[in-house]
Amino acid sequence: MAFLVDPSPVTLTGRLVELRPLERAHRDDLIEAVEEGDLWQTAWYTSVPSPDGVAAEIERRLALSEKHEMVPFTAFDTAGRVIGMTTFYDLDPDVPRLHIGYTWNRPSAHGTGTNAESKLLLLQHAFETLGVFRVGLTTQWVNFQSRAAIERLGAKQDGVMRAMSRYRNGALRDSVEFSIIEPEWPAVKANLDARLARRR
Repeated sequence: MAFLVDPSPVTLTGRLVELRPLERAHRDDLIEAVEEGDLWQTAWYTSVPSPDGVAAEIERRLALSEKHEMVPFTAFDTAGRVIGMTTFYDLDPDVPRLHIGYTWNRPSAHGTGTNAESKLLLLQHAFETLGVFRVGLTTQWVNFQSRAAIERLGAKQDGVMRAMSRYRNGALRDSVEFSIIEPEWPAVKANLDARLARRR
């Protein structure tokens, strides 16, 4: 098996959000986004970088992109404002499958539908263009907001992986794995379309 199309940087456009290939030129806008509400401190259990760490995080994601291990995006709202970052990662052509993650959005974008539409755009590209069979989504046990959001997508919980890694503060991290497989995609898509239609 293999991807129908090799995963590569691409722009995905919706009604509320546009996902563009991550560029170094996005650095200052990403710093401004992460500074809103001191996001890297209030969401200590996430992968949100500090303002001083944004440049290094961009370089990390671009280096993985060069090795075809990640497809990183910057998220923009309809006003052209940078609201955050997301990625395809853990790319495996043998199934084929991938993960969506390393996602964060500025607090003022929360509850606006941009995250739901971002997931719709990414899932649609994964299943309908790349031809994946499985999309994984991983979050932390303590990130109850993220777990609830993933469940609202229609993803199913595969399990809890205990002590998989450590947080920045050294505490052990338990990860929760969710997935959507290709036969479930039509129902997941209909659910997301209905949620976004209520915002019109």
